[in-house]
Amino acid sequence: MIGFLPQVGAIEIEPNIILEMVLPPLLFSAAVRMPTMDFRREMQAVAMLAIPLVFLSAFAVGFVINWLVPAISLPWGVALGAVLSPTDAVAISIAKRSGVSHRIITVLEGEGLFNDATSLVLLSAAMSAGLAADEHALNPGLLIGKVALALGIAAVIGWVVGEIGVRLRALIKEPSADTVFSFAMPFIASIPAEHLGGSGLVAAVVAGLVVSRRRAATISAMNRRFSQQNWQTMTLVLESGIFLTMGLQAFGIVEETAAFSGGLAFAAFLAVTLGALIMVIRAVFIALMFTWLDHRHKRRQRRYEAEAARIERFEKRMHKASEVDADMLQARDLSPERWEDALNHYRRRLKRRARRNAMRGSDLDYFESEPLGPREGSVIVWAGMRGAITLAAAQTISTHAPMRAFLLTIALFIAAGALVIQGLTLPGLIRIVKPKMATGDISEEERAKLLKVMGSALVDTALAQAIHEVDGQTLLSAGVSRTLSRLGHALTDEAMGEQVRTAHAADRVLTDILQDAAGDSDDDGHGTVDMSEEEVERSFTRDQIRELALEAIHAQRDALLQARDEGIFSSAALEGALARLDNEEILLVSSRGVDH
Repeated sequence: MIGFLPQVGAIEIEPNIILEMVLPPLLFSAAVRMPTMDFRREMQAVAMLAIPLVFLSAFAVGFVINWLVPAISLPWGVALGAVLSPTDAVAISIAKRSGVSHRIITVLEGEGLFNDATSLVLLSAAMSAGLAADEHALNPGLLIGKVALALGIAAVIGWVVGEIGVRLRALIKEPSADTVFSFAMPFIASIPAEHLGGSGLVAAVVAGLVVSRRRAATISAMNRRFSQQNWQTMTLVLESGIFLTMGLQAFGIVEETAAFSGGLAFAAFLAVTLGALIMVIRAVFIALMFTWLDHRHKRRQRRYEAEAARIERFEKRMHKASEVDADMLQARDLSPERWEDALNHYRRRLKRRARRNAMRGSDLDYFESEPLGPREGSVIVWAGMRGAITLAAAQTISTHAPMRAFLLTIALFIAAGALVIQGLTLPGLIRIVKPKMATGDISEEERAKLLKVMGSALVDTALAQAIHEVDGQTLLSAGVSRTLSRLGHALTDEAMGEQVRTAHAADRVLTDILQDAAGDSDDDGHGTVDMSEEEVERSFTRDQIRELALEAIHAQRDALLQARDEGIFSSAALEGALARLDNEEILLVSSRGVDH
């Protein structure tokens, strides 16, 4: 409304500012937040929504607007269609608050990441054809080739920037410096990609996905938490800035549109027509996509079962091969060493195949637990609203475009209408169709399995070794008595096996170390004891115990990341466990600074 006040003059923003300065960090931030395990599982659905659907929608809009407004050539019509293709993150926020299944959220987030980039690559190609006044430049074969080349170049540059970036950030100790470098990463990826003929936005997205996958293993917990909070602020500022900018330009755009034949009424009619067309195409496409995905799911189930049977036969053969006698080896002129080497080679092959098939089985369990049917499809269709990215993309349309203000007005009406109509009715639709909802809490079975993995990771740590080799009374004297007072009981519990006992003891010690770091009581009623000189030499200082705890946390994190790669747990369970480890690491590191 500010833009329509008499005191506020019409403003115009250079389109490249939005394309090169605002969108790369927005998409990079969204990619970093995306769980890579879920993205891998939904890659096929995301790819179909981000590429074929964008092309179908853009060309359909182009043909319709060229037919209704001949002054707007087909390339510029396709450019408007590309502008109207990206979906908005507002729908994802609404769907999350409504509690729909995590799989629906993943599909919507993945689509939002890549259809933004794909549509803007198509927009650039369409504008080039429009400026050259050459409709033949929109030949589907040539256009697909250009888009594929742009995506390929961008993917390579984004991957290189992401890999190098996380390694450099691992060397940065100061959280503020790490955040500044993370702010630069989307531009480090996008600018070279644009100069080499690729898509800067795709490069920023790929770099963000690499950071999402690698940051837990390389970047310190303190830096991750600090960067995450600052990126949330930056994203809010940028998204708000896009809406504010479009609002300030609205008066000038509407005033220009009113001068055209038909004016605002005709622009509103076209907005309703094109908005409905886009939603119909989306609904039909998603229905066909779900049918195809269901067929793919059944094929994967058959492949999984067949591979499981082959692995079982392989294991039986390996068992028989391990029991061969010396006479058989002599008959085949094989030494026991060579035979054992061959067996080890095939054991490694068997382990790799079993691991891949276990991952496939985990994926199938995920698809079974969170199916996509007509109910879920209706939510995904209606959540495909246009918003901030559409407004930003509309501003990148060349100032040489015919009836540019008219095109921007249509985009403004569609975005505003979608945000109001679809945004307000999406919660009601979810209540009516009753799609698969998120369970919220982690199941007890998954929680137990998660704790088992984290506990097992402690067995080979230096903390567990110290507990195993040094008696509890000596450790008790280290100055962290609450932390170590239970060791004697843990180490003398003969009912537990050696590894299980050590893991339980290490986990208890780690928990109490964190309580001490948080400032809880140190004595637990035990006090200190008189020690011999030998016992003093064997004792651990508070700093040494803290380092052992940090090493144990890193071991647990590595185990969780390996479980993530194998698809054993849900992303919600993994994110919760990793967040807990981050909090523990930050607590220990902070307490170390206070002690000094």
